[in-house]
This record gives sequence, C-alpha cells and structure tokens, in this order.
Amino acid sequence: MDQDSVGAGLAAWLRVMPAGVDADVEAARQRIGRLSRQFEQVLARAAAAHDLTPGDWQALSALHRSGEPPVLTPKELGDLLGVTSGTVSVRIDRLARAGLVERVAAADGRSRPIRLTRKGRARWAAATKQRTDDELGLFTGTLEPDRLTALNALLADLLARFESEFGPASTVDRIGGDG
Repeated sequence: MDQDSVGAGLAAWLRVMPAGVDADVEAARQRIGRLSRQFEQVLARAAAAHDLTPGDWQALSALHRSGEPPVLTPKELGDLLGVTSGTVSVRIDRLARAGLVERVAAADGRSRPIRLTRKGRARWAAATKQRTDDELGLFTGTLEPDRLTALNALLADLLARFESEFGPASTVDRIGGDG
C-alpha cells in the first residue's frame, strides 16, 4: 500500500518541532486527526447523496437519538450540536421546509420543540446506511478482521486514558465546517 500523508511528511515536520518530540506519538496524533477529517468526507458524501448537508445529518441524528418521540427544543438541539442559536434556527428552517422536521406546540407556550418526521427519519436512515456501508468498505478493504479487532482495543485504551484526563468525550459527532 502507498505511504500515507503523515509518513510522507513526518521527517520534515519533526525537524522543525521542539527537541524531544516523540515521533511515534506525533505520527499517531496526526493520523487520528487526519482520519477524523476523512470520516467527515465520508459523511459529507453520504449526506449529499441524500440531499442533506453534514449539519443537516447531524441535526437529524441528534433528533433520532433524543428518545421517543424524537423531540428537542431548539436550545437543546443547539447545545447538543455545539452551534449558535442563529445556526440552529437556520438549520431547523431548512429541515422544516424539506419536510424532515416539524415544529410542535410547547407545553409552556414559549419555545416550540422540533420533531423528526417520518420523511426525516427515512432520509436520515438512508444517509446513515450509506455512510456505514462506505465505512465498512474502507475498513474491510484495508484491515483483516483480527487487525480491526486489535485496532479497536488500542483505540479503546487510548480513549479511556484521554477521558480519564479530560472527562468523557462528546457522544455527538462534531462536524467541522457545516458543523
């Protein structure tokens, strides 16, 4: 297999780094970061194939995981997604125009919660199925099952250590750009 972008540029990068930087740790950090950005590309491609932006998919996903019925207030949705109230309002308006979410009456009469529609659930499911199928192909086209199992064990150990230092990682996928 071809050398990856980290391997191709690591020696030059290490030459300009402070003395004592561990090459293996730096390489792993860079690879994890770049893979994270590549996963965003997989999502962007799957979302676009279903007339969604990555941010739309993220909002539908948050609603889908919110319980039964799948309802959140705009503030709850914005907090989950880590976006401003203005961004969440624009996103909700776009999803409502597409018939993927609908506003429902609020018990307190103030903030109108958002509910995932059948069409929204179906669109989310189709985009998510494409994303997971694409990821499966990328993983299985590269790693044998035993290597994937080993990778998961290593990543679990690493994530547990980081979470012990910084607290639990967000369970909501954060997306750069369209976020």
